[in-house]
Amino acid sequence: MPHEPGESAPTPPPDPSAPPGRRPRGCLFALSQPPLMLFLAVVGTLLLATAVHDLYRW
Repeated sequence: MPHEPGESAPTPPPDPSAPPGRRPRGCLFALSQPPLMLFLAVVGTLLLATAVHDLYRW
């Protein structure tokens, strides 16, 4: 399907025969990193604790 003049050209699919270091990494790769997941878990726990505290405080 041809693209319009104002559109960017579609990106080609990644080459499966390329070495692992050369393949583009997506957003889910960043979420699989243990330090990031630990940080997000701590932030989520703090948010949950403050929400529960606000619900049940006198």
